[in-house]
Amino acid sequence: MYEFKYHRPTTLSEAAEIHSATADAQYMAGGQTLLPSLKFRLSKPSDVIDLASVSDLNFIRMEGDALLIGAATPHADVAASETVRGTIPALARLAGLIGDPQVRNCGTLGGAIANNDPAADYPAAVLGLGATVITTGREIAGDDFFTDMFETALQEGEIITAVRFPKAAMASYAKFPNPASRYAIVGVFAAETASGVRVAVTGAGPCVFRATDMEAALGQALSSSVELPAPAADGLNSDMHASAEYRAHLVTVMAKRAIADAIA
Repeated sequence: MYEFKYHRPTTLSEAAEIHSATADAQYMAGGQTLLPSLKFRLSKPSDVIDLASVSDLNFIRMEGDALLIGAATPHADVAASETVRGTIPALARLAGLIGDPQVRNCGTLGGAIANNDPAADYPAAVLGLGATVITTGREIAGDDFFTDMFETALQEGEIITAVRFPKAAMASYAKFPNPASRYAIVGVFAAETASGVRVAVTGAGPCVFRATDMEAALGQALSSSVELPAPAADGLNSDMHASAEYRAHLVTVMAKRAIADAIA
């Protein structure tokens, strides 16, 4: 681990001030990716700004008909929240499937989507529900937020403050997890929203993506009787855990499971 300065601000303005005054600072939410990268000397920030004590970032509440979740809200809180369970049960279930108890109690919503790991779970919910990412300077549609592997639309110094999830008529998440890490080898979030069906896939490609062919086949409603088109294997991830062809197969299987659960 390289030497760095550690900061623990209690307000967003304090965090932003520290960031602007340093040469190569990095924000930390839950630290589930940053800390291992520091230990293995894969990351070398001059300063680490821990957002865990910024209380304004940790909340779950309704905003009209939408569910608003603070960026520093741990996965375990989302999974256990009666508000989340009563509004978007699929989101609570997804949060409960992330990692193990330690990861769920340390990892946060904002950290997960800002990091945009190709096998992370939350990006599928953001994209699948058509959520809006709220930052210190603007609001970003979920469709525009995830840009590539470990890359997002966030600008330098921009902090995610919350995510606004619209209610869905029905939704569910199904994943084929890595047995050790519980990361998604393939995960599919299917939702029937006001604008039609949305199907988001994580784990299969370099970045979370919408299965537009499946969405077109389903139209305006989730149905287990619709024949879902299998995605092409070209461009999908291939590693020691699963080939691109197997991941393509899993996308269809997980989509069918998510849809069946949503309409049950």
